Amino acid sequence: MTTATLQKFGYPGTVIEDGHRWAVLLRPAQVTLGSLVLVCKEPVQEFSSLSPEAFADLREITGRLERSLRRAFAFDRINYLMLMMVDPDVHFHVIPRYAQERRFAETVFLDPSWPGQPDLSRLNYLDDATREALRKHLISNWK
Repeated sequence: MTTATLQKFGYPGTVIEDGHRWAVLLRPAQVTLGSLVLVCKEPVQEFSSLSPEAFADLREITGRLERSLRRAFAFDRINYLMLMMVDPDVHFHVIPRYAQERRFAETVFLDPSWPGQPDLSRLNYLDDATREALRKHLISNWK
């Protein structure tokens, strides 16, 4: 099932992992290097409404997500934001956090609000080619 939230964040063109209950997408607007969106594919708009299977899968997918982002970019911290105001389907914005700048594909990525909470309005802009290279890099590091 494709939810409106999946579509908003570029599904299927932004997919890193497309599981039965969860999809991991490259966040089109990169707050920090490797920002992702973790979207539940069940038609639910309350976290407590997830099926027991989706809750169990959440543990597995967050483990892969954290291992893979650490392997790809050596983040210092990771933030999961469950906002669901504009996009009401259950989803998390996954924001890797960095004390120092990171470089990828000749682009410098900053974390301008470190060590405070992430500021979703301060973005690292990248062109389509760099965005696709970033998605492929994450897929190649996905374990």
